[in-house]
Amino acid sequence: MTEPAGRHGWKLHPLLAHHVVNTLGWPALRPLQQQALGPVSSGEHALIVAPTAGGKTEAAVLPVLSRMLTEEWQGLSVLYLCPLKALLNNLEPRLAQYADLVGRRATLWHGDVGESARQAIRDAPPDILLTTPESIEALLLSRRTEHERFFADVRCIIVDEIHAFGGDDRGWHLLAVTERVQRLVDRQIQRVGLSATVGNAPELLGWMTATSAGPSCVIQPAADMPRSTPDLTVDHVGSLENVAIVLSRLHRGEKRLVFVDSRARVEELATLLRERSVTTFVSHGSLGRDERHAAEAAFAEARDCVIVATSTLELGIDVGDLDRVIQVDSPGTVAGFLQRLGRTGRRAGATPNLLFLSTSEEELLRILGLLGAWEGGFVEPLEAPAFPLHLLAQQLLAVILQEGGVGRNTWLEWLGDPCVLGEDVSAWADELVTYLLAEGLLFEDGGLLGIGPVGEQRYGRRNFLELMAVFSDPPTLRVVAGRVELGTVHSRVLSLDPGDGAPILLLGGRSWQVTDVDWKRRVAQVVPAESRGKARWFGGGRGTGSEIAQAIRQVLNGRDLKGVRLSQRATQRLAGLRGEFSWLESDRDETVVVEEPDGKTSWWTFAGSDVNLWLSLAVEPFRDRQLQSDPLEIKLAIGANAGELRDHLDTVDIKQLALTDHVLDGAVEGLKFSDALPPLLASRVIAERFRADAEAERVRSLPVRVVHRSA
Repeated sequence: MTEPAGRHGWKLHPLLAHHVVNTLGWPALRPLQQQALGPVSSGEHALIVAPTAGGKTEAAVLPVLSRMLTEEWQGLSVLYLCPLKALLNNLEPRLAQYADLVGRRATLWHGDVGESARQAIRDAPPDILLTTPESIEALLLSRRTEHERFFADVRCIIVDEIHAFGGDDRGWHLLAVTERVQRLVDRQIQRVGLSATVGNAPELLGWMTATSAGPSCVIQPAADMPRSTPDLTVDHVGSLENVAIVLSRLHRGEKRLVFVDSRARVEELATLLRERSVTTFVSHGSLGRDERHAAEAAFAEARDCVIVATSTLELGIDVGDLDRVIQVDSPGTVAGFLQRLGRTGRRAGATPNLLFLSTSEEELLRILGLLGAWEGGFVEPLEAPAFPLHLLAQQLLAVILQEGGVGRNTWLEWLGDPCVLGEDVSAWADELVTYLLAEGLLFEDGGLLGIGPVGEQRYGRRNFLELMAVFSDPPTLRVVAGRVELGTVHSRVLSLDPGDGAPILLLGGRSWQVTDVDWKRRVAQVVPAESRGKARWFGGGRGTGSEIAQAIRQVLNGRDLKGVRLSQRATQRLAGLRGEFSWLESDRDETVVVEEPDGKTSWWTFAGSDVNLWLSLAVEPFRDRQLQSDPLEIKLAIGANAGELRDHLDTVDIKQLALTDHVLDGAVEGLKFSDALPPLLASRVIAERFRADAEAERVRSLPVRVVHRSA
């Protein structure tokens, strides 16, 4: 334990090393932790990459604690950020124990922490604060917190599950609040990210340290020991009802975690399982805190049971010793699949396992394509959303509220040099300020920017909670049974028009009759219902990437997956699908127009959802409907001439195409703070995020083969 480790020859501080060996009973650090010790202890920025249960938390926390002791840090010196409150709750006992070993404190702060506990933290800050980026924003904006004093001693920020931030706008928000904390302390803050396997770790490290000086490194050693070959099975069951039948009969006596990528379908499946006397728990983001915690705690202690969850349990939250993971239909990404697979096989001698249950032919193909891409070594590169100009508007308003006003020519300094949101974004700063002044969201007095009358109404002190989250959430109502908060539902589903009848909801896997809605307080009162309710949420579907779409083509072409077992039902259905796609030719890099006997025609590109959106624009004169983003095909109008289509494609310039107003308007509505942008710039944000020029251009230029199918 006290031997030098890593290229710097660093050791743990003697006090910490003593407790690791004698109190925790560890004979040695794991290879990942040994490799991280030197760089992190010496203050390097680092991205630590390992599968679930790979020891990433200790790889970051132990050397940071060692550095804290060696350099005699005092006060709040470490911010430990997570994407989920549930993950923070799960980590807090462990990190508090590690800190306590050496006479330091780790404390929790998020939206569920009461005001008395928060005030105690303000009065006596811990050494390590476990929190979220949104809570950091709240601390910076709150008048109850002297933020300059509170953050004055911060020296390190650890971001757990950073891959969960990096692919959406929460990642940009994370970087922005980190820059604002760094400006308050006026020192270089060490940045340490923890990530599951990603396809572009060096780029992710560069993104999280774009404005930071000093050395940085990716820490991703070989696995501690060879992991067992995972046990992967694919079964085609055809419906959610059949999923419940299979789960009620399969692996009885075992603890099973079932992932379903939709809150509505989670509720439906949980109800179907309970009707078959399966002990079932539920976890998703719209459940109330008490409901979610009770389910997770009960599941952790139970044996013969099922917990049905969305991706909320994909991250490293401990729900006990799992026997099985089951995935209903395909997860959206290979990275998500790897996260879920990593929830099993943790016991000595245990094998990681995952059973896929497909409810449709389309989902069967998505599953097989995802597994084919994974077998080929593909994991999605993590890319931050392009052109986050709306986040620049949000940060401008937040900095003004934080500081009580800010200079028109100096406010960008709060976001790093160069601007952490990107120079393509900061180039629009002056135009953004001019627009916000003209709209009354800001006012200017002697070069000092303040919140204007319109901005005060929307985002002023009374409404500053709107500035803490970067997603545009739908209007929701809290669902309450007596004094117990069950969760939330979209307000659109709760019509109490006597002609419609009061709705019956599914929430927490149980049915509830709505008895009253207080629209002012946004609360719906419910009582248990005898008849089955409906799960009621609204949300967009997920796309399929081009790599998975291409892998689907290979599977249809006859490629067999080496490490995957197919059930008899899946094997038979795949054979039927391969027969339907017998016109595919494996040795050709091409697209195919297929003319069916009934006159229906499709252009089969296998290009993925985003690319097909742009290709659909490219063949507008030949489409049979407005816009399409099916990952495999673009449906053409009946009677479309394939020869004319090929000639047309030769003339199209993909880069000159523009999304339709219908697509833009719908997407802009879901972009939070879009009302703080000039309309043309809000549309440009969406257009930049849908861009797939290079791949769309490649597919456009491929030969087009025409197949005439006979009856």
